[in-house]
Amino acid sequence: MSHRVEILDAKTREKLCFLDKVEPHATIAEIKNLFTKTHPQWYPARQSLRLDPKGKSLKDEDVLQKLPVGTTATLYFRDLGAQISWVTVFLTEYAGPLFIYLLFYFRVPFIYGHKYDFTSSRHTVVHLACICHSFHYIKRLLETLFVHRFSHGTMPLRNIFKNCTYYWGFAAWMAYYINHPLYTPPSNLRSSAGETGARHLCGKEAGSATSPSTWPCGTCGPLVRSKTRKIPYPTKNPFTWLFLLVSCPNYTYEVGSWIGFAIMTQCLPVALFSLVGFTQMTIWAKGKHRSYLKEFRDYPPLRMPIIPFLL
Repeated sequence: MSHRVEILDAKTREKLCFLDKVEPHATIAEIKNLFTKTHPQWYPARQSLRLDPKGKSLKDEDVLQKLPVGTTATLYFRDLGAQISWVTVFLTEYAGPLFIYLLFYFRVPFIYGHKYDFTSSRHTVVHLACICHSFHYIKRLLETLFVHRFSHGTMPLRNIFKNCTYYWGFAAWMAYYINHPLYTPPSNLRSSAGETGARHLCGKEAGSATSPSTWPCGTCGPLVRSKTRKIPYPTKNPFTWLFLLVSCPNYTYEVGSWIGFAIMTQCLPVALFSLVGFTQMTIWAKGKHRSYLKEFRDYPPLRMPIIPFLL
């Protein structure tokens, strides 16, 4: 027996659409497509349909006949605003820092003064820092294009401005000081710390490039390799062994690489960027860790969200 679906505005309770003869096995995604035909300004990615005005959004794969509704289903609509694809977001976020840093590295005009235009630093650490920074964001761009799959197709357009301000702003701040003609590299007394930071950075970048981001459910956030929900476990790849101790090793490696970069350059903006990033990634890691504990009763009890045995 077919269903009737009425869609009301979640705020005003105004009736927006009435769909007659909707098949019982229709999914929320299909209902969104039907709703778009009558209201083309609200394409499916902008729509949030829910059973209660203040309830959670229904998933696209939810089937109508499996929802707690009668033959006439009432759904409440909220406009999520203009949307943009996650691929576009990530490419924009990561291409910006790569390009901005290189502008400072090559000392293009109007940055440091005319006499320094297109000059080169004599310090090895400056060139090494550029290589490491560029590699980090080139790796991220390639992962976005060829590795990651996204559990959510879009995000609100307004978020890209906030995200780009964060990534682009910090990239410019770091690059300005590291590539400045008056930049002072680690002294002889601190050179061992710089070398340690460089080795630490390379190791963490290798770990992040070869492990968690390609695992099913191995990342926190919108990136997933597969929609299959299962507990991630280490493989023969030694960089995945961190899964024995933490739920989100990709964040552990990410934080570790920036700490190494900060030690190598001994630049305050890098240290602040590392601190802010660590704070945000800890929040994401804790959220993913809680979802694992809730979903899997046999989840390994030894694991912590991001830092082994501590946090």
